[in-house]
Amino acid sequence: MSDNLPSPIQRAVDAGDNVSEVTPARLFIGRTGTAYRTSTQLQLRADHAFAKDALSASLSLTEPPMNELVERFELFEVATKANSHEEYLARPDKGRRLAVGVAETLRANCPSGVDVQFVVGDGLSPLAVRAQVPSLLGPLIEQASARGWSVGRPFFVRYCRVGVMNDIGEALQAQNVILLIGERPGLATAESLSAYMAHRPRSGDTDAQRNLVSNIHSSGVGTEDAVRRILGLVDSFQLQGRSGFMVKESAQPTALPGAGGR
Repeated sequence: MSDNLPSPIQRAVDAGDNVSEVTPARLFIGRTGTAYRTSTQLQLRADHAFAKDALSASLSLTEPPMNELVERFELFEVATKANSHEEYLARPDKGRRLAVGVAETLRANCPSGVDVQFVVGDGLSPLAVRAQVPSLLGPLIEQASARGWSVGRPFFVRYCRVGVMNDIGEALQAQNVILLIGERPGLATAESLSAYMAHRPRSGDTDAQRNLVSNIHSSGVGTEDAVRRILGLVDSFQLQGRSGFMVKESAQPTALPGAGGR
């Protein structure tokens, strides 16, 4: 009977036939001797260059498509304690704190104590924000409002790190803060967005008190799935009165691309 079983090598080859349909990871891409093929080497160099460009890119709220969000949601801009892109990269701690006077600006322009406060941060990939947020923010606000939640006025944070959620939570006393922020660019994509969520964030909170939906982009988590998962977690926050590692997403199987139903 064992003679009829496929060998580990054969199983790997069979898996490689379809792996590109379900992941952008460079698996079973072949080689020439001990090195990548020339086409693979060139693609790696191109993807690396794109990632570097994404890291140094800037985001303007006065240009498309972000200007449409400004008009639709009255999006406005605030800053962290980082005074430049260079300082933002060299001093992550400054990107985790709002600049002096910003808390007062937020209280003057946003309602306090809302159920959900949406925030947009450039993060390490402004390109991801420009690519994903215009199609994501509207459905998030609409569906949150449809659930009967009060939603605050969204705003944009320049030179933003995830930890700035603590200052925002303290300034606005929001029940839940959702930060849409550009992920660190990688070789698979430089346009991947993350949604960090926290229930009543306060000074001293860490990632242990936060939840995350990551890999939001055209070849990863789609807009519809991201909205469902983000608001589903907020549902759990409201029920449990907390966020963080103790709060788990509900398991919902998703069919892989090209997989047939059974």
